[in-house]
Amino acid sequence: MPAPVTEGARFQAASDQSLLVYFGDEISLDAHERVRRLLLSLESRPVAGIRNLHPAYCSLLVDFDALRLRHDELEAILREYLERLDAVPLPSPRELEIPTCYGGEFGPDLDKVATLHGMTPDRVIELHASVTYLVYFLGFVPGFAYLGGLPAALATPRLAAPRRSVPAGSVGIAGDQTGVYPFATPGGWRLIGRTPVAMFRPDRGDMSFLSIGDRLRFTPISAARFAELQNQ
Repeated sequence: MPAPVTEGARFQAASDQSLLVYFGDEISLDAHERVRRLLLSLESRPVAGIRNLHPAYCSLLVDFDALRLRHDELEAILREYLERLDAVPLPSPRELEIPTCYGGEFGPDLDKVATLHGMTPDRVIELHASVTYLVYFLGFVPGFAYLGGLPAALATPRLAAPRRSVPAGSVGIAGDQTGVYPFATPGGWRLIGRTPVAMFRPDRGDMSFLSIGDRLRFTPISAARFAELQNQ
């Protein structure tokens, strides 16, 4: 059975106006669910003086008003929330698909990734599209989701020198992570494909296509299908 959520929680001041709550030091589904429960609990029962909440793989950063709270006061409040976390239900995850055109102009690093691992480009695509990924949290830029679940055989170092501009929708690998660039930004991830799906649109009700806790799969598509979906 998983350990009670109050076990293993560790607090650390991150600045004079922020406090980190750690649920261990390793990326795991158990730590992720504890982070989500605390996040949901604080969103549903806000604490006066807390300004922002920033989830990560196994921690939650809590920004607060230093004129209203001290670190020790906030820690005491959060420990009360931790005592009740077992009763916080997690919503059923959304199951999503991200159509992706791999290789060529859309994935300029696909062949290099394949060479580094001694496999064919088709095998890289097959592996990348063979699993269900978990959205651990969003960060870096709006709509950028950090995904867990990349097959170990595809773990690949970042580029030695990052690109000055990565096209929006690019699907990349960095270390044991994979993700999708929502905007054209500098970046050092190995690009293996691109999706026509907009990861972030300010004119949508849910501006980010992905949310923490979502499950998703990458679905290979042709360049022709990419063009069709992009023009819809």
